[in-house]
Amino acid sequence: MSAAPPSVPGMSARTTTDADITPYTLHIPQPALDDLHARLDRARWPELPAEAGPDHGIPLPYLRELARYWRHDYDWRAQERRINAVPQYTTTIDGHTLHFLHVRSPEPDALPLVLTHGWPGSFVEFLDLLGPLTDPRAHGGAPSDAFHVVVPTPPGFTLSGPTRELGWTVTRVARAWSVLMRRLGYDRYVAHGGDFGALVSRELGLVDPDALAAVHLNQIFSATATPDTADLSVETERRSVEKYYRYEYELGGYAAIQGTKPHLIGYGLTDSPVAQLAWIADGFLDWTGNSGRIEDAVGRDALLTTVTLYWLTGTAASSARYYKEGTRTWGEPEPASPVPTAVAVFPHDIALPVRRFAERNHVLVRWTEFDRGGHFAALEEPDLLLGDLREFFREYR
Repeated sequence: MSAAPPSVPGMSARTTTDADITPYTLHIPQPALDDLHARLDRARWPELPAEAGPDHGIPLPYLRELARYWRHDYDWRAQERRINAVPQYTTTIDGHTLHFLHVRSPEPDALPLVLTHGWPGSFVEFLDLLGPLTDPRAHGGAPSDAFHVVVPTPPGFTLSGPTRELGWTVTRVARAWSVLMRRLGYDRYVAHGGDFGALVSRELGLVDPDALAAVHLNQIFSATATPDTADLSVETERRSVEKYYRYEYELGGYAAIQGTKPHLIGYGLTDSPVAQLAWIADGFLDWTGNSGRIEDAVGRDALLTTVTLYWLTGTAASSARYYKEGTRTWGEPEPASPVPTAVAVFPHDIALPVRRFAERNHVLVRWTEFDRGGHFAALEEPDLLLGDLREFFREYR
């Protein structure tokens, strides 16, 4: 059995058993980078009306500038070195090779924490948090707030490679996380996630409630207000409905495609780096707290490292497929979670949960509403997220 799918550049093939944990170093062969550059050089650009704004999709002049920077100024090898400065591993769970970061704290009583990103994110979101989380003493914090941190890449995303069969759902990923944490020696741990990662982290409380001590979420999509459920005299519920309308009638086209025929968009994203860049960058532009440029909220290199990881691993279609798998249960009531839960609400996210709705099926013990930040909180406002994680999890050590 290979240590990783052979279609993922930079992953070596070697014989392992499923329970093996294999150290991993990322190295993309130069021909794969040369191919990316050649495709960017040959990109075909549409003729678009000059007055077309972001409501038509990411604006052409801005996208062309991002593509130019990606081709000529972005340094993949520097990002590769940054990633490789973090301990990485692979293991096989449920028939799929899983890539993950695992950073143990120098503090002996550190609390194990599993972090899960969403779509269209990657483990890159959490790189700057690893030091403060694992070694707070070295970053101006209290040693008692230390965590052992595990950041798995969901099957079908970036360095875990494409999934090759149907049936990968939020529940299946949560079960894989449960296996991984025990394989690493953690029989009690806490979890955090946003977007898809929030769904997985919440589901961990259902599949592994005896081990998951508490969960911290950036989002509870089922707690979003709708015109039929909201009390419009309450400002937070009115804002939640406004977000609902904007997503329903302006921003949600990507989800409609990925939730119905994900392979249709997958073909284009796998063949064209400009298409992959536009598909992901549009989300970063619409879902973050910015003034018209992604760079107001998230660094350009962080965005492009995530885009490059999707491109090099050919995981556009497999990551999109989670939407199709998820539509089977969309709209159904979520089972009540028995795990103590905290929610951090960032105002520029694509949806704003309402506390009274979240309380219906969660043991809600903390609710924090911030005045800045959006969907990619770990990149946009790492200090706010770090502080909320530390404060909440102190009670569960």
